[in-house]
Amino acid sequence: MRRRMARAPDSGLMTRADAMLIADRIACGTRVPELPEVETTRRGILGPLSGRRITEVVLRRPDLRWPIPGEIGPGLTGEVVLDVRRRAKYLLIDVARGSALIHLGMSGCLRVLPAATAVGAHDHVDFVLDDGKALRFTDPRRFGCLLWQPQGITHPLLAGLGPEPLGDAFDGDYLFARSRGLRAGVKTFLMDQSVVVGVGNIYAAESLHRAGIAPTRAAGRVSRARYGQLADAVREILAHAIQRGGTTLRDFLSPDGAPGYFEQELLVYGRAGEACRRCGGVLRSAQLGQRATVWCPRCQR
Repeated sequence: MRRRMARAPDSGLMTRADAMLIADRIACGTRVPELPEVETTRRGILGPLSGRRITEVVLRRPDLRWPIPGEIGPGLTGEVVLDVRRRAKYLLIDVARGSALIHLGMSGCLRVLPAATAVGAHDHVDFVLDDGKALRFTDPRRFGCLLWQPQGITHPLLAGLGPEPLGDAFDGDYLFARSRGLRAGVKTFLMDQSVVVGVGNIYAAESLHRAGIAPTRAAGRVSRARYGQLADAVREILAHAIQRGGTTLRDFLSPDGAPGYFEQELLVYGRAGEACRRCGGVLRSAQLGQRATVWCPRCQR
């Protein structure tokens, strides 16, 4: 493992490559990547990494949000990548000895590119592969992380997380049972990572609109039937956003370098004061749990 502290000038954008073969570029943005963006990243780097041997780990700084543990180099060097998984908004790169645990933070991105590509100011980590390419972790704000999870052990950051919203354990009955007696707004409840992972602000707002539930309604006052509608809406919207390549918010690009298109289909998020595309009423906004919330007072009760 090498720790390189010198930084070279930014190298600019890579040439777009075939998306079926290589994750050429996922732009580092100014917004927090949500579950569909992280899942799109996972799918983009899975092919180029699977079955490749990591020949070297290059660290250009000793920390990101937290110190990069010393186990990263010995744990990965010489190992074959077995899988790339996602848990909540974390990515896990699996090898026989354990997993590299990565969070993109507010501005991070992962690119697969020729290992000899000039290094930019915010290119902090390279996993060099045996085919001459490298997985490069770029993070301008350094709110991301690179940690180590030994084989057979669950990292503390992953402990206590709720079910995946696209998994079998997530449904209306589950939400109904978890919400009994809660006075907090249903949107705040839905965004609680111990309840369900990965439903961020954008997708919570859109799901509640599709289900016709006001985000300010107390979670404990939503019926079982309406939670069934909400769970279906969450699944449908997240699956559709993944299919569309995530939500384009200024900067996000999919693994083939093309922007996602889900932003063009947002019905409430970011549209405060505009007309509801369902009923024509004026969309209302408020702060809930320190997050901007937009909803239609006509369509959502």
